[in-house]
Amino acid sequence: MDEMAPSATDRRWSEEGYSRVPYWLYTDQDIYDREQGLIFQGPFWSYVALSAELAEPGDFKRTFIGDRSVVIVRDQDGEIRGFENRCAHRGVQFCRTHRGTTKDFMCPYHQWTYDLQGNLIGVPFRRGVKRQGGMPADFDPKNHGLRKLRTAERHGVVFASFDPAVPPLEAYLGEAMLGYFDRVFDGRKLKVLGYQRQRTPANWKLMFENIKDPYHASLLHVFLVTFGLFRADNESSVEMDATGRHAVLVSRKGEQKKTEDLSDMKSFREALQLNDPRLLDPVREFPGTATVVMQTLWPNLIVQQQSNTLAMRQLVTRGPNAFDLIWTYFAYADDEEAMVTRRLRQANLMGPAGYVSLDDSEVMEFSQVGIAQAPQASGVVEMGGHDTEDTPHMVTESAIRAFYKYYREIMGV
Repeated sequence: MDEMAPSATDRRWSEEGYSRVPYWLYTDQDIYDREQGLIFQGPFWSYVALSAELAEPGDFKRTFIGDRSVVIVRDQDGEIRGFENRCAHRGVQFCRTHRGTTKDFMCPYHQWTYDLQGNLIGVPFRRGVKRQGGMPADFDPKNHGLRKLRTAERHGVVFASFDPAVPPLEAYLGEAMLGYFDRVFDGRKLKVLGYQRQRTPANWKLMFENIKDPYHASLLHVFLVTFGLFRADNESSVEMDATGRHAVLVSRKGEQKKTEDLSDMKSFREALQLNDPRLLDPVREFPGTATVVMQTLWPNLIVQQQSNTLAMRQLVTRGPNAFDLIWTYFAYADDEEAMVTRRLRQANLMGPAGYVSLDDSEVMEFSQVGIAQAPQASGVVEMGGHDTEDTPHMVTESAIRAFYKYYREIMGV
């Protein structure tokens, strides 16, 4: 008998708690709509830009928080501002350019014009024509600006929130996550190396799970396992903040060799060699011994440090069955040319066609197809036990359990 999608009254989380993840979470339109309100428009900081993208007054970037289009701009005083990409008049998305420089923003429909702080400064025919028409006498432009966002910047990374009551960014990240964040963003100026954009036909939470899931890395990814970049027998750890919403996976590079722990790693290819070994020729540049640190920051950011390649991965939701991943590759402004070349070369591991990331995109599509067939079933998330604690190894799903423990609290499911 075919399994039918549960009705709203039948949506119940399994008694096993966050060791089970109900499949309707990934396909239900009502759940997706609630996520937009409670998570992406809730009291949380979403990544929106690198300050290097907004170098001069008037520089702007059109981006997204959840599925809401927003504009981030540096105003004439040098402050970074943010507002929803929606004209206060008739709701038109007034900004249609990804990036650029401007003195103001003008809606193409009726040419209502806003300054770089989102204030309404121009209404054509406000006083009418030949004493006819126009806006009523009590119309006040101060009451019709754009919907403004809170913004915060730390060491060249810009976050924004729809909620004016969002806590300070440093408190939001927490001490443990702040340490890993500042490891990469240590105050040096950044420069953007390039962008990639990818749409995957899967729910956005599957992407967040993927980066919180070290279990799959030693089983799915031929490159990671064969060349010792990230695999179960490496020295590694999984660490989270106090809430469980943020996490890091940390690994120290091993060797391309067989070990007694490789029996379950069917993706290991001992004979696999690179025509250009410089692809896997990292140099140590950060404090500590970690060669890979993948940080997930609720609700939309993955900070990627894989060897020497650095990138922001921004999650953009596209309904319950798709998401965009926007990759912004960056370097430090004072990097020597050889280091920039190394970062770009190693970036071939990542991105939509990356030697590693390509695997993830394909398997997430497979997951979404399978999940959609059985919305009343649940995923089993028991590797490493039932707890949500940090672990000194990667044979665990504790970070996924912690994510859903927090998700349940926010969503009330």
